[in-house]
Formats: sequence, C-alpha cells, structure tokens
Amino acid sequence: MPRFFRLTLALCAALFASVLFAAPEKWTTAIDTFTQADAAHPPAPGGVVFVGSSSIVKWTTLAQDFPGVPVIQRGFGGSDLSDSVFFADRIVTPYKPRVVVVYAGENDLWAGKSADALLADFKAFNQKVHAAVPAARIVFIGLKPSPSRIRIRAEVLRANGLIAAECAKDKRLVFVDVFGPMLDAQGKDRPELYVDDQLHMKPAGYAIWTPLVAKAIK
Repeated sequence: MPRFFRLTLALCAALFASVLFAAPEKWTTAIDTFTQADAAHPPAPGGVVFVGSSSIVKWTTLAQDFPGVPVIQRGFGGSDLSDSVFFADRIVTPYKPRVVVVYAGENDLWAGKSADALLADFKAFNQKVHAAVPAARIVFIGLKPSPSRIRIRAEVLRANGLIAAECAKDKRLVFVDVFGPMLDAQGKDRPELYVDDQLHMKPAGYAIWTPLVAKAIK
C-alpha cells in the first residue's frame, strides 16, 4: 500500500477514535460554572490559561507558583484532550490568552485511545485556538509517568514523542517534558511524588513541573 494511503488511513482512524471516545456533554455543568464566573468577573485578556484534566484541577498553587503571571485555571477533572478541544471556544479563546498551558491525554490513553488519536486531538486543539488567537503560544505538558498506569507506558511515551515532534514544527508550540524529570537517577518511578492512588501528584510533583513550565511561558 502506498505511503500516502497508509497515512490517510491512519489519520482517519485517529479521527474516528476521537469521535468514538468523545462525550463532552458530561462536562457541561463544570463549563457553565466557569462561564458564569467569567460573566461576573471577566479575566483580563493576555493571560495564561491552564486547561486540561485533573492534574490542572489539582494544581491549586498556580498563583503562588507563577508570581506576577495572570493565570486562569480552567481544568476539569477526568476530562480528555478532546474535551478541551470541544470547549476551547468557551474556556480558552474568549480570554485572548498569550499562552495556553495544556495537560491532558492520560485519561484518553487509559480509556483505549491511541497515541495517533491523541496527536489528532492536539492538532485540532491548536487549530481551534489559533483560528481565534493566532499569536497564542500553546505549551503542552508531556504526559507524566504515573505508576498506577504503567500498563499504558509505552503508548504514553509514543504519544509524547508524536506531540513533541509536532511542536517542533511551529514556534508557537512548546513541548515540556516532565516524564524524565519525574523518574529517579536509575529511570525508576518515584512513588513519593504521588498520593495514594499513584496517579495524582503531591506538591513535590508540582515542584518538578513548575520551573519547567515557567521557562516555557516566559
């Protein structure tokens, strides 16, 4: 089969998986809460939006970790990257951000989505944001090495590689690798960085993320 047709089939499969796994309507209440808050106290344009799944929701020290940076936290726990795509026009682009920081994808892969499908969602997110805010920088925090999800680690690494390569094509896209920094000197997991579920992070985990993300948003 010619390479062109193989690539076309792979892209179609990724897009089909994105549709198959999408169920954004379950987040409507959470998104409505954000938009109601925005109506009462509209964030100033030009800020830094943090969006994605529970690792963003539980990053409760954003303001302290990034002093002087106008952060807007718009994570909704348990969400997929495709959910952030779906709701970007409600909780990302209205703020006209200069930077968008994204962490999502672990839930997607754990549910059975492929790394190729995740890449398709990442491209869709970029396209949607840049259609509204062309100059916005999008910072993707690479997927972390959650010990409880070691079963999908190979696919996590493949997804990180695909998204990092995509970011290298556009100066507005930045990939932040947290996978390696969250392992020990021997490349082993560090359970002490996580709470009991070995998925969500303790402050020590965010302490690793903070300087890496700070470098990307500045």
